[in-house]
Amino acid sequence: MTTAISYPNAPDLTTDDYIVIGLATCFVKEDGEVYQIEVIEPIPSAALEALLKGIPTSYKLAHATTLGSVLDGDSQLLPDGFPESAQFGEEFVPRAFAAARTYKRRESAKSLIPLGTSYAEFKYSIERKRVLNAARVVTKEDNVKQHSHTHKVL
Repeated sequence: MTTAISYPNAPDLTTDDYIVIGLATCFVKEDGEVYQIEVIEPIPSAALEALLKGIPTSYKLAHATTLGSVLDGDSQLLPDGFPESAQFGEEFVPRAFAAARTYKRRESAKSLIPLGTSYAEFKYSIERKRVLNAARVVTKEDNVKQHSHTHKVL
């Protein structure tokens, strides 16, 4: 009998736990220019169910695997079939742990993409660009004029 290795930051998870990893098209804004990049991200069970119902998404591909095949301690391992140029998403390790927990809680979601297989039939769209480093700058023009009686006690 083999002993499943758990993670120090997630003792409830082991290397054999199921997870879905996605390849998304995202954008980064630098010096006024917008650049396209490919990002590897964990996909939680609820998000996967929504994606499989046909909502537009920036995901090109999803691959069902185990935590041990994408995480070696706190370092990320490039999954098979993913391009070398792809980058791991921000906070990948804690997000991978969180996503793996969603599949432990909802076992039926594991049947959506069987372990070791990939799914690429998403309704892929980059019409609404996912800009990763977008900064929201609030200006005075963003203020909404309220009616003069809004805060008065009548």
